Formats: sequence, C-alpha cells, structure tokens
Amino acid sequence: MSTQVNDLANLPADTTPWWKQGHLVKLNFSILSLILMSSANGYDGSVMGGVLALERWNKFMDNPAGAWLGWITAIYWLGNGVAFPVAAWVANRYGRKPGLYIGYLFLILGVGMQGAAQNPTTFMLARLFLGAASAWLGTAPLLINELAYPRHRSVANALFMCGWYVGGTLCGWVTFGTREIPSDWCWRIPIILQLAIPLLALPGIIAAPESTRWLISVGRADEAHDILAKYHAGGDRGARIVTYQMVEIQATLTAEKEANDSASYMDMIRTPGNRHRLFISVSLGFFAQWVGNGVVSYYLPLVLNSVGVTSVTNQTLISACLNVWNLIWAILAALSVERLGRRFLFLTSASVMLTSYIIVTALSGSFAQSGSSSVGLAVIPFLFVFFGGYDIAMTPFLTAYPCEIWQYSLRSRGLAVSWCSTVVGIFFNTFVNAIALEAIGWKYYIVFIVMLLLLLITVYLYYPETRGHTLEQIAVIFDGESAAAPPPALTSEKVDGLLGEHHEKQPNTGKAEHV
Repeated sequence: MSTQVNDLANLPADTTPWWKQGHLVKLNFSILSLILMSSANGYDGSVMGGVLALERWNKFMDNPAGAWLGWITAIYWLGNGVAFPVAAWVANRYGRKPGLYIGYLFLILGVGMQGAAQNPTTFMLARLFLGAASAWLGTAPLLINELAYPRHRSVANALFMCGWYVGGTLCGWVTFGTREIPSDWCWRIPIILQLAIPLLALPGIIAAPESTRWLISVGRADEAHDILAKYHAGGDRGARIVTYQMVEIQATLTAEKEANDSASYMDMIRTPGNRHRLFISVSLGFFAQWVGNGVVSYYLPLVLNSVGVTSVTNQTLISACLNVWNLIWAILAALSVERLGRRFLFLTSASVMLTSYIIVTALSGSFAQSGSSSVGLAVIPFLFVFFGGYDIAMTPFLTAYPCEIWQYSLRSRGLAVSWCSTVVGIFFNTFVNAIALEAIGWKYYIVFIVMLLLLLITVYLYYPETRGHTLEQIAVIFDGESAAAPPPALTSEKVDGLLGEHHEKQPNTGKAEHV
C-alpha cells in the first residue's frame, strides 16, 4: 500500500470559504448539476421496486414473474452496457459535454414511451432507451473530476453516485403517494417524473465549461487557462492555483502523449500499473452488484413477501424510507473521503455488509421454517444496516475510484470498463435473481455472503489509498517513477519561476499585484 502523502499541500491554502467566492459558487452549482445526472439510474432502480408492489402495474404487464420479470429489469442495463463504450469514445473525441446532451435526448424518448405505453412490449423497449440515456449521462464523473476545484475534487467525485439516491428517494415517495390512485396513473406518474431531476439540473449543465484537461489535450491550452482562471481564481490568470494546475496538467499530458501517441483499450494491459488499475476497475464494478444489494434494490417486494410483509402500503413505505437512509449515509461518506480515506471506508463497508447479511440470511431461514411474524419483521432493520454499509463505500466509489486511478489518456475507457463490469453483473444478477428467489428463496442469500468475503480480501490486498493526491499525482501510486506526472517539487519550482517572470513583467504602479 502507498505511503500517505499530501500533494494538495503544494497548492495555495484556502483562506476564504468557497460559498463566499462567487466564482466557486458558480462552479459548484454546475458540479452539483453534474452530480444529479446519476439520479436517472437511481430513479429507475427505485421505480421498478416500487411499481412491482402495485397491483395495476402487474396487471398491465400480465403479472410478470421469473425470467420475464428478470428480462424487464435487465433490458435497461443491456441498453446501458451497449451505449457506455460509445459514450466514452465521444467523450474522448468531442469533449466531455456533448454526450450529456445526447443522454437527455434518450431520456426524453424513453420516459415518453414508457409513460404512454399501451402494452408491455412498448414499456419494455422504452427501458432499453432509458438504459442508453443513463450511459450517456454516466460520463458526468469525467467532467466533475476535470473541472472541480482541486481541494474539492475528491468530495465532488464521491458525491456523484449519491445522486442515485436523490432519484431513488424522489421515486420512493412519489410511488408511495400515488399507490391508491384508482387507475394506471398510479404507476404512470412515477414513470413520467423520472424527467424531473435531470430537467432541474439542465441549467447547471449548460452553464458548465468544457473539461480543461480535454481542451489542453487537443491543443486549446489558452481556453483551458481562461476557464481555470475564471472558475478557480475569479478571473486572475496569474494566480498560483491556476499556474500550478496548468504546469502540472500540461506536463502530464505531454508525457502521456510521448509514451503513447494514441491510447487504446490494449494499453490497459501493457504495464503493471495499468493491469493493477484494470483489476480494480473490473473487480469493483463486479462487486458493486454481487454483494446482495441487487436483490433488495430491484426485488424489494419479493424479499418483503418472503418474510411476511405483504401490504402495498408497508412495502412502498419501507422502500421510500430505505432511499432516504441510503442518501444520508452516502452523503456522509462522500464528505469524509479525505478525512477517513478510501481504504478505511472500503474495509468498514465490507465488514458491515458481511455481518448484516449473515444475520439477514439466518433470520430469513428461521422465518421460512417457523412463519413467525416477529422473526420476519426483524429482517427489516438489518436490511437497513446492510445498506448503510453499502452506502459508505460502494455507492460513492463505484465511479469515483476508477475515475481518479486512471490517467487522463485512459480515464474515460477506465470508467467504461468499470461501468460495463457493473452492467454485466447487473444484467446477469437481475435476470437470475428473480428466478433464484422464486425457486430457493432465502437460501440464495448464501451466495452473497461468499461474495462479501471475497470483497473484503480483495480490498485489503489490492485497493490502495489515494487521499491527499492531486488528480495527476495519483498515477505515482500505480506507476512509481515511470508516472507521467512531474514531481510536486519540480512543479512548484517551475511555478515559482513563471510567477517570478510574471512579477517582473508587471508595470510598477505602486500597488501590490495579486498572484
């Protein structure tokens, strides 16, 4: 594991809170809007768990069960998995922002089709488009990492997946509120409101600038310099925070291009550092959906039925409360990433999930034998404990960790690999879960206990700590002396030289110049 360092100490200290600096308020408004892009995925996860508890939706869909229910859920992730590599390519070729607008087009198409569906086939096909929309919107973490103020980057990065529960919370309470409507609008309203949060975030997306790192990579350094000055220093091109980033980013991207004229997926296996990154990306994406969360997220009504909670009101209420609980823990963890560190949160997460899942399995097995309502109800608090454990690492780090460990030239591809690994896990998991739950019930949970043990071992052995590093300097953890990023001391020395020249060129006006 890496020795703890603090490259951020080389940056100028923050003396004024960000909310008192207009330029950072504007930047963080756009960052918050980008964070909300994950709400589309979270809303879908909650809406399927919600409408599954509604009698009118089940009647409309011809009472789906087993493989058919699994396919209705999984087709969303099929669209997601197919679209994400294309979205990653567009992010590299045309910039980080254009793909977000494509995502909005797919989202409007999918919600329109699903909300107005007159038959199960249309409803199902609409989910394919919604999955594609989530893939295009899912490239937002690239822009968050490459735009955020350096000292805010790790928290902003970790907050992205918290937007999942913003969408899930909204959907949970909307579904709870519409459950008694005596028509198909009881499920159509929650479907249509999937557009609400992304549309609310649209002004911030439009206002967001393009990635400074992408601009530098395509030879538009002056534009990148202007953006850094405007959003990180209130327009001061000579500010140290701006000069430091320009020097570090340009030196890193130049070294990457000299090492590889054109990056490709094959580069992910060419060096020990990249193979390590690839292992983390694939394993994290896989574990994110194979630790038992998929059973609860998409099939909560089936899980609750298995322990005797069959009322539609109780099921939708529990789903809504679970989303609020998840949102609180995910945000608390995201805000703590620099203080507690990634490894501590990962290891604590795996330990809490393992312990609670063992208890859930034991209680579910006891209920299956005894039929005792008190035993069945005892499962519910431990489901909340399990998700609290999931939320403190697997939620914030699913996209945040791959985005920060990959160097710029492979960052979009690294995120695509991690997300596609997640999608493969979800697609298989959601397709199989319905069949397995119907066939063997609580005994299926034992599979996830084994997976949680493997997660704990994998994190301990292979997931390094990354706190205290700038985005470019994280490469040193994986690549050592061959890392493209220049040493912080060398960067600081060059910055001092550039700022010294800047001072010498300033006319003597009798006033101190701010740098």
